[in-house]
Amino acid sequence: MSTSGDAFANTRWSVVLAAQDPVRTKTALGELYQTYWYPLYAYVRRRGYSAEDAQDLTQAFFARLLEKNWLDAVAPEKGRFRAFLLAALKHFLANEWDKAQAQKRGGGLVPVSLDAETRYQREPRDELSPDRLFDRQWALALLETVLNQLRAEHDTNDKRRLFEALRGTLTGDQPEAGYAELGRQLGLNEGAIKVAVHRLRKRYRELLRAEIAQTVSDPGQVAEELRSLFAAFQG
Repeated sequence: MSTSGDAFANTRWSVVLAAQDPVRTKTALGELYQTYWYPLYAYVRRRGYSAEDAQDLTQAFFARLLEKNWLDAVAPEKGRFRAFLLAALKHFLANEWDKAQAQKRGGGLVPVSLDAETRYQREPRDELSPDRLFDRQWALALLETVLNQLRAEHDTNDKRRLFEALRGTLTGDQPEAGYAELGRQLGLNEGAIKVAVHRLRKRYRELLRAEIAQTVSDPGQVAEELRSLFAAFQG
């Protein structure tokens, strides 16, 4: 039977750090990037680059990341995928702009979503620094991923309606209509609704911690990373 340490050693970021199998490493890094690429794009845009240049740079950055052994270059930050990516991106922007300009547009290994700029234009016109914006978008990407996982677990006729009715309680808020009224709408008593909310929140926390574990190199970093990410919403 595998220990929790053995299980953690197989997370996506741990596979990347181990770098023993180039194919597995590329796949694991690609999965992480596909989930968290938008914070990179938003960071580049907030640094003042145009939408066109930001798309090229985000694409070229990841292509270069796959080609070069940059893991050693960013130690000790490489313990967390979030910190590693941001440090590597800053290095790339400082030193690789000319090379990125020389790349053929659209020639990178990983596509950047065409709606990236539309999404960026919906960002609040606040004074967040590029680093703070990156952290906030990383946290939002994390929460969106977890919510989609939770939604998929409830993708049956008998669970889907309950999930949609209760997902607003995941933040800890009580339903605006109250548990009794919500239960009436769903054909359940108040006690059953409270039990369902408790179970949904518990599963949400489990999935959240599991997703964070995919982006850190040590299980002891999960709680700290969780606090850091939610701090991005403060201020």
